[in-house]
Amino acid sequence: MNKTIIIPCFNEKQTILTVIEKVKKNLIDGDELIIVDDFSTDGTRDLLKNLNDNAIKIKYHDQNYGKGRAIKTALNQELKDIVIIQDADLEYNPDEYKILMQPFLDTNAEVVYGSRFLGTQQYTRLHFFWHSIANKILTLMCNVITNLNMSDMETGFKAFKKDVIKSIDIQENSFGVEPEITIKLAKKKFVFFEVAISYAGRSYSEGKKIGIKDAFRAVYCIFYYGLRF
Repeated sequence: MNKTIIIPCFNEKQTILTVIEKVKKNLIDGDELIIVDDFSTDGTRDLLKNLNDNAIKIKYHDQNYGKGRAIKTALNQELKDIVIIQDADLEYNPDEYKILMQPFLDTNAEVVYGSRFLGTQQYTRLHFFWHSIANKILTLMCNVITNLNMSDMETGFKAFKKDVIKSIDIQENSFGVEPEITIKLAKKKFVFFEVAISYAGRSYSEGKKIGIKDAFRAVYCIFYYGLRF
């Protein structure tokens, strides 16, 4: 199975080149990387425009929309068998693609989430207690809606069969895309798996962007997509 790695990117000058190099080390012949720059203003665009690599496709937004729109832009391209969403920071390790891919090879998995909370990770950076509580609450709410027993709905390390992720129309521009994707795919009865992954979460001073307003948006999306679709 070949894979497409999607990297939504906004103002990640400090990490984007390192992430790209780490991703490239985990590509095999036939794999590809799609980067969508969501109108970065910190110099990230200049770095991307200087890249010259046939394995990398780069799309540029004409304004800042959000992670959801960046993912949708990438999904409108030609894709490989498996689609992996990789954040542009260094919180998730591309060396663990093989962990995400294993359920597709061994089982009937159609969706695989990398969980930060399964308990068998190699490492997890400790901080943001209230973020972890909010994550668990949002995941619980999503589980009630979907009747799944996932441990980490908000993970930024997700993988899908191509036809599965292309079967839905993403409407959310923001971080609300996480519950939207989960609920829409669960309602279509696709087969979900989780695998334990490592996590090197960063602080706000290091560039972390998700905040309290995103948590409220996620709550709205859980009820909106849960009750409407």
